[in-house]
Amino acid sequence: MSDDKKSSQDERSSQDDVAFIQALAELLNRNELTELSVKREYGENDRLTISLSKQNKLVQTIAAAPVAQPAPALAAAPATAPAAAPAAPEDPASLPGIVTSPMVGTAYLSPEPGAPAFVAVGKQVKEGETLMIVEAMKTMNHIPSPRSGTVKRILVDDGNPVEFGSPLMVVE
Repeated sequence: MSDDKKSSQDERSSQDDVAFIQALAELLNRNELTELSVKREYGENDRLTISLSKQNKLVQTIAAAPVAQPAPALAAAPATAPAAAPAAPEDPASLPGIVTSPMVGTAYLSPEPGAPAFVAVGKQVKEGETLMIVEAMKTMNHIPSPRSGTVKRILVDDGNPVEFGSPLMVVE
């Protein structure tokens, strides 16, 4: 095979590979995947190993609750107390003292089934004290308190799945 013919085939093969990688990237985005890996081996010394991954940035938007404007009072209307507006649900991630999950897994509030919980609402904790366990891939990961304080709220139930960054507890 002449060098010109081989060079032409290599260039065409390279262009095909680029087109293939672009198609995989589109597949990754279209199907909201975060990782894709392909390994192809043909004949002698003909290999293609591709690993595509993207990092999704978790963007959390916190919108301020609209402030109700008081209605103008009518002179003829009797003075009555305005009805209380329903409180907007509180976003746990915006609470001071929030403790979030460092990983995806299953939250456990006690060291084993039937055992007392590590902490309860109102308990004083020291920095570094275990608040709960998050199991990930059969590994029990102790979640330490980032600060000393009082457990104000527990935001997860025992045995429930949690995501990375999920609010777990409030320690103030």
